[in-house]
Amino acid sequence: MFAATLQEEIPLLGGDVTDGVVRVGDTVRRPTRSSTRSVHALLRHLEAVGFDGAPRVVGLDDLGREILTYVDGDSAARPLPAYAVTGESLAALATLLRRFHDASASFVPPPHAVWEAGSNDDAAPELIGHCDITLDNVIFRDGTPSALIDFDMARPTTRLFDVVTTLRHWGPIADPVDLEPLQRSLEIGPRLRLFCDAYGLAPRDRRRLLDLARLRFDRSYHAMRAKAVTVGGGWARMWAGGAGERIRRACAWLENNQDELHAHLI
Repeated sequence: MFAATLQEEIPLLGGDVTDGVVRVGDTVRRPTRSSTRSVHALLRHLEAVGFDGAPRVVGLDDLGREILTYVDGDSAARPLPAYAVTGESLAALATLLRRFHDASASFVPPPHAVWEAGSNDDAAPELIGHCDITLDNVIFRDGTPSALIDFDMARPTTRLFDVVTTLRHWGPIADPVDLEPLQRSLEIGPRLRLFCDAYGLAPRDRRRLLDLARLRFDRSYHAMRAKAVTVGGGWARMWAGGAGERIRRACAWLENNQDELHAHLI
């Protein structure tokens, strides 16, 4: 355990689910949850194998909060900066995700590991994925995606599911009415192809990508609705703020555009 510090605690805003996240000097303090031990094991593994795109585990403070290193850089604040939507940024994010997956693939979870529940693929898990690579959870340096943060939703999954989750936000696969102004003019099909090329996604996965995205929308809708009721907090705020309606609109948009998008993937 690490003793409390007299340094100022600066609230870190932008996350949707976890309350009480603060910066203290060069560290971040966060409330623990049942999955914290498992997530810490993953982060320590990433450090051991040389993956530099994630925070490091420091320990726990005397308030029982986890201590992680603060990752320097900027997340994609709103309104989105122009660098966050370029093809170069998207390709760099795909490369970062591939590096993370390759590093995670050799991770052996601790006995009785606990992970946050969430929507998932029907295929057998291949690794521990991030499963929440939103606009808030990517850190840019000099306009380039350089690190992933907020591993709270990490869990056993497939590479493709993590790719689909990432493209949901970064393609983005969404109804234009729910997008930031800079995103509304983006050509989504070519961006999906660019991401898959940079990641090195296999042809069989490209053929399945959009069907899995539709499955994810349906399962995410029901999972978020359940957590809004049973967990409350940030989940309830997101649901009350229209998260369910946005998921439904995104799914409808995908159904209307799937054939055109798929043509860019084959």
